[in-house]
Amino acid sequence: MPTAKELLAEGRARLTAAGVAAPALDARLLLQHAASLATADLVAYPEMAVSAPAAVTFHTLVERRALREPVSKIIGMREFFGREFEVSRAVLDPRPDSESLIELCLAIIDTHGARQVLDLGTGSGNLLLTLLAERRHLTGLGIDLSQEALKIAFRNATALGLVSRCDLMCGRWFEPVAERFDLIVSNPPYIETAVIDSLQPEVRLFDPRKALDGGPDGLECYRAIAGEAASFLAPGGHVAVEIGDGQDAAVTQLFNKNGFESAGKGLDLSGKPRALAFRSV
Repeated sequence: MPTAKELLAEGRARLTAAGVAAPALDARLLLQHAASLATADLVAYPEMAVSAPAAVTFHTLVERRALREPVSKIIGMREFFGREFEVSRAVLDPRPDSESLIELCLAIIDTHGARQVLDLGTGSGNLLLTLLAERRHLTGLGIDLSQEALKIAFRNATALGLVSRCDLMCGRWFEPVAERFDLIVSNPPYIETAVIDSLQPEVRLFDPRKALDGGPDGLECYRAIAGEAASFLAPGGHVAVEIGDGQDAAVTQLFNKNGFESAGKGLDLSGKPRALAFRSV
């Protein structure tokens, strides 16, 4: 039987040849998944034998990664804000930069006493469920066009013990909403249509296109949210959205035109604006 060290070397070499950005890390994560091992096992016992079935599974997973399928989609899980979320091709892969939106929302919740949250385009539910998990007094509603995405969000809510504090509904933006909320949050599609085919294969091939495509200028979804949000906000309520690179001024202008003023900003890991908050004036 091959050893873990041997398999890791083979996996790393294959992923390096395929142009994968972090071949050693990805090979380790895939071996851990294939052989049900912990990181500590691989560090402490690199010469351990790996069963033939696990080795075959590992090589299969490596080939999928070599075709640029993200590790998260291969193993079906993604860590976000310290919690594990189920993911699939039906949902956008949660990314570390989105944690800046969580931090911004938590600051709003703590400062203004928000109790009810509406998540537009909830996908895997990572935004809504993270907020509910971080602040136990919150309840929330997640909206998504995709029934498959909502199934995943429900399973994530179940796994996190949050089903009793959240509802999930199918619809486009505010269509199924019949109440007002203290906080509306969204990570909407914001990539320009013409740019999508030039994105990394991990994104353009394995994230749902409708979760990426923000229209010709990338701002279509912000127009929809800014145009209707005031009708679904409780007095003193806020809207917080994730934005793409360089969209700070344009998104702010859209909300200003719809009667909102800026109420905060969150920076991503590179120090660029990634989340914006607004309140009605």
